[in-house]
Amino acid sequence: MDTRPTWQVYLSGEIHSDWRQRLIDGAKARGLSFEFLSPVTDHSASDNCGVEIFGEEEKPFWKDHKGAKLNAVRTRTLIGRADIVIVRFGEQYRQWNAAFDAGYASALGKPLIVIHPPEFTHALKEVDATALAVAENVEQALKALSYIVSGKL
Repeated sequence: MDTRPTWQVYLSGEIHSDWRQRLIDGAKARGLSFEFLSPVTDHSASDNCGVEIFGEEEKPFWKDHKGAKLNAVRTRTLIGRADIVIVRFGEQYRQWNAAFDAGYASALGKPLIVIHPPEFTHALKEVDATALAVAENVEQALKALSYIVSGKL
């Protein structure tokens, strides 16, 4: 029987690729014990949750405001519960919410791993400065998780 604790890992950042699934599958293949948490990755649901639940708005600002606040309840709760937070910045879209998640996790003292391509290093230097590890790709983050829980390379 496996008596190792299950670590909770919050996966934040871009939602337009399969990086979360690749990380989850890689962890399972290595026999690592994690529970993965994440924001709502259905873009439409995330954008429209506020008006779908609380009613339509005339101005886009208030539509976004309602959705952002409702999504923040989920995000803040799950980041608070997490043992480790991983934030990925992708190539195609600006993930401003991911930068907030990184800052929030850091403010809570949560260990933070950031993933982004090398060409983003300058733009994300402040985010990287709050992280305990900066990976260039999902494979490096997966190797870091494996080392963190096992202490083995």
